[in-house]
Amino acid sequence: MIPELTHFIHGRRVPGTSGDFGDVFDPNTGAVQARVPLAGRAETEAAIADAEEAQLEWAAWNPQRRARVLLRFLDLAQREMDSLARLLASEHGKTIPDAKGDIQRGLEVVEFAAGVPHLLKGEFTDAAGTGIDVHSLRQPLGVVAGITPFNFPAMIPLWKAAPALACGNAFVLKPSERDPSVPLRLAELFIEAGLPAGVLNVVNGGKEAVDTLLTDPRIAAVGFVGSTPIAEYIYSTAAAHGKRAQCFGGAKNHMVIMPDADLDQVADALIGAGYGSAGERCMAISVAVPVGEETAEALVEKLMPRVAALRIGPSHDETADFGPLVTRDALNRVRDYIQIGVDEGAKLLVDGRDFTLPGYEDGFFIGGSLFDHVKPGSRIHREEIFGPVLSIVRAANYEEALRLPSEHEFGNGVAIFTRDGDTARDFSRRVNTGMVGVNVPIPVPIAYHTFGGWKRSGFGDLNQHGPDSIRFYTKTKTVTSRWPSGVKEGASFVIPTMS
Repeated sequence: MIPELTHFIHGRRVPGTSGDFGDVFDPNTGAVQARVPLAGRAETEAAIADAEEAQLEWAAWNPQRRARVLLRFLDLAQREMDSLARLLASEHGKTIPDAKGDIQRGLEVVEFAAGVPHLLKGEFTDAAGTGIDVHSLRQPLGVVAGITPFNFPAMIPLWKAAPALACGNAFVLKPSERDPSVPLRLAELFIEAGLPAGVLNVVNGGKEAVDTLLTDPRIAAVGFVGSTPIAEYIYSTAAAHGKRAQCFGGAKNHMVIMPDADLDQVADALIGAGYGSAGERCMAISVAVPVGEETAEALVEKLMPRVAALRIGPSHDETADFGPLVTRDALNRVRDYIQIGVDEGAKLLVDGRDFTLPGYEDGFFIGGSLFDHVKPGSRIHREEIFGPVLSIVRAANYEEALRLPSEHEFGNGVAIFTRDGDTARDFSRRVNTGMVGVNVPIPVPIAYHTFGGWKRSGFGDLNQHGPDSIRFYTKTKTVTSRWPSGVKEGASFVIPTMS
């Protein structure tokens, strides 16, 4: 009998009541390993109501007391790192070392959020006017929600939840129904760490659950990571209902390779950044842009044997470079994109479509693929493939290379490899993307800086983690105070000024 997963409401696991379920696959074998309940409106509203009631007490806790819960959670999660990584890998398909990286990057944001007593300090001006002082307060929004993707089932929920909770909000999480077990376990660990019941609820579901979160007036803000069409829908719907929203969508991350770059370093960086986690990362490098034909030819010579030699294995094989894709639909999508590239006239140097892993023939495995002579503006250059496919788009010169990521509709991340500081500085300042790596292939900022893309990679004014997360999850109240000592001045009909 296939086990059924649950929701997590008021500090405990609760079964679904809608009667709707989704399948959770083992990507290594293709078999259904669990069924996840898909909440309807009533279940989602119950989770919101429970969070609303719990939030008032939580907000009344002083920030340092809330921070202690986060610190205890960090300790518990670190102790369970191995079991959490195995659980994550079993549903997502990424290797166990990569799963540990997923968890660790989430915990780093929890560490940042534990500094909330300092981060919530407002501003103060003494004697702004005669006998007048001004100070500001950062106060929680109330109940907020996170809608998170399958590709980072630990990191993104923690990126959303940790700052929200630290600021005194209650949080309703709607994780991906493809790999929901780790978010459920993380919620249990928060309760073990001392979080009051109801402050963090997890509701599994599809569009009905999402739409309930977007339209319910008790939800003050929504955070999302996923595809651009859905990000745009969530942003516009949330805004139409008076909510704050930070929504991050697709990406097409380029790496510009200058003629002076160390091509062995470049090739290794491209292999890791392009094919790690089977390319199922929003920060994956999917486009290599060598500058000049000589650079391009030398790069191709180094990449081809590396791509062909990629070690693909089941997620529990810690020596594998990457594991399977998350679902058969994802596998078919990547295969279709490779054929699109061939039909568009790109040169397929390494074709991973026919890869099979002995003993795992029904798993969602695919080999690494490498295209050369990809035309700018073609579909495989324009669209996010989300698989182990690297496209080489050759640029005649630096200015052409700079334009490729700058003019692309996505503006998530970009990298440049060069030994020239002037070139790196010029590129960093001029390129039209939100995150830049200089000789760094995956420029994901550390937790106390902020993460976010531009253009159609991001919707909303504030980014994830770092100082922006505290601004997003709080509202600022400014207090102007005066304590007159019995002086009677009479009524004034003139607007107050600083004079």
